[in-house]
Amino acid sequence: MTTSPIFSGTSLTDLVRRWERGWSVCRGWPRPREAGGALHLLQQRPGRHREIVALHPDDVTGPRALADETASAEEPTWLTVPTTRPEEAEGTLRNAGLHLKATREWLMTRPLADHPRRAVPADYRIAATATEVLAVEVRHRSDEPAASGQAAVTGRDAVFDRIETAPPHRRRGLGGVVMAALAEEAVARGARHGILIASPEGRALYTSLGWVTRAAVVIAVNRPA
Repeated sequence: MTTSPIFSGTSLTDLVRRWERGWSVCRGWPRPREAGGALHLLQQRPGRHREIVALHPDDVTGPRALADETASAEEPTWLTVPTTRPEEAEGTLRNAGLHLKATREWLMTRPLADHPRRAVPADYRIAATATEVLAVEVRHRSDEPAASGQAAVTGRDAVFDRIETAPPHRRRGLGGVVMAALAEEAVARGARHGILIASPEGRALYTSLGWVTRAAVVIAVNRPA
């Protein structure tokens, strides 16, 4: 895993806090409670009543205690562990009786000032709205939604979220178009640092745009879907 110079010296704990702050703004969730080396987010959604985000995952005892707490929760609870030692974290979560998500995700960062620009392909148009959350949507000339994404600016950070391309419109560079538009608007609002958590599919896109991986993200639940 590599480190962008603009994030040099930033601890994983600090980076996770910064990511969560913008992510919660994007999702409209209340600020979490911090306790036991983790952030506790009350989401009250089917299959995801609460989410626990580990702040010190590479400490030996931290994930173990959080895994036990998650396993004993009465409501459906997720445990998210950003870590530079994913195999060890997965073993700890599995030993606690949790159900691991099939694939890892990835915590990634990038300085935004030189984020690549992307032209909108022919047959598509882009629209952006900027309230507390920046939102971008790309539509085909048929008016069919093709790609979208959002970001929240908190201080000097912009946290990118829900970057999605509809299956019929993939492999046309639309994800890069959405990222470029969000980055440009975020910089206009004073953001200098980009942070996101990527799916395995999204990681390839972000890497092509110069984002670098800071940690793996291991996710487990106390009840299988």
